[in-house]
Amino acid sequence: MSKKGRVLVAMSGGIDSTVTAMMLHEQGYEVVGITMKTWDYASSGSSKKETGCCSLDSINDAREVAVNMGFPHFIIDIREEFGDYVIDNFVDEYIAGRTPNPCVLCNTHIKWSALLKRADAMDCEFIATGHYAKVSEHKGRKFVQKSKDIGKDQSYVLWGLSQECLERSRFPLGPYTKPEVRQMAADFGYEALSKKAESYEICFVPDNDYRGFLDRRVPTLAAEVAGGDFIDISGNVLGQHRGYPYFTIGQRKGLGKAFGKPMYVTEIRPDSNTVVLGDVDNLIRNGMMVGGVNLMKYKTLPESFQATTTVRYNDPGTLSVLKQFRADSVEVEFLANVRGVAPGQSAVFYDGDDVIGGGIIKTSILSSRDN
Repeated sequence: MSKKGRVLVAMSGGIDSTVTAMMLHEQGYEVVGITMKTWDYASSGSSKKETGCCSLDSINDAREVAVNMGFPHFIIDIREEFGDYVIDNFVDEYIAGRTPNPCVLCNTHIKWSALLKRADAMDCEFIATGHYAKVSEHKGRKFVQKSKDIGKDQSYVLWGLSQECLERSRFPLGPYTKPEVRQMAADFGYEALSKKAESYEICFVPDNDYRGFLDRRVPTLAAEVAGGDFIDISGNVLGQHRGYPYFTIGQRKGLGKAFGKPMYVTEIRPDSNTVVLGDVDNLIRNGMMVGGVNLMKYKTLPESFQATTTVRYNDPGTLSVLKQFRADSVEVEFLANVRGVAPGQSAVFYDGDDVIGGGIIKTSILSSRDN
């Protein structure tokens, strides 16, 4: 066994995970590649050509690199557990009037669990992925840090990882930018890989049409929710809509009706099949309640702790005061107004570049503070 240890590398066939495996191999780790089959496009009902992390081409690309570099590669099928947990939650959240973040759920409950299970079976001390992030330590606790490439930083989707996961996780791309990673691929002799396009879709919604996916997954949904009301913030009926699950907080386009001025979805009320519309300033929130909290850097938060809170991917964040009520519940008071706080999305708390922790937005709060 290598003196540096044996590492199980999640290889999707894309440039980031492939360069991760090549880097660790060159650094002297004993690399074992693994590709997880989470979904097949035939099941999605989409007409889009199969691409991305679950396609046959991507699996073959990952295997080819492993063969060329002389380390073993395995394919594991986790479609059943992925579908039961991630996809069912995705559908359930929209039906509950919330906006889910399936990538966070998959990382926390599916991918890392599957990787650790296989790592133990293969005597691998570590697991590694191509995420743009870093792992650091504070007083014996592991936590995620932002990557060098802020534009590609993926710390937002890693807030749910446990201390056990972080202890064994390696993110080799954290100190590099995307152009540097592309150059590394070319330097390794993989010119085509260095120019490979990236996929930003949710893997099981390849056409980016989540509404179509809901209809295919729940064929009776459209009929069950048809005919709900659009109302304004005063309760006046503005017209009818196709059903509340087909809308998200902050949405302006695709409302299916013209109102003579820009209107935004400010609230979704599933019990009455009502969608509240307002001006852009009606999206302002001064705080929120966050549940399912996982703390990384600290075991508990100091009283009235200040942090930068992000409410969506690539959100620069807002200075906030955090008040922890229970181990898994935090109230957030924004020190500046924030637009588009969507229940179901992830809230992630930062201390500079350090991830303090994160959770799921449960409710947003509008106080009497002047806007």
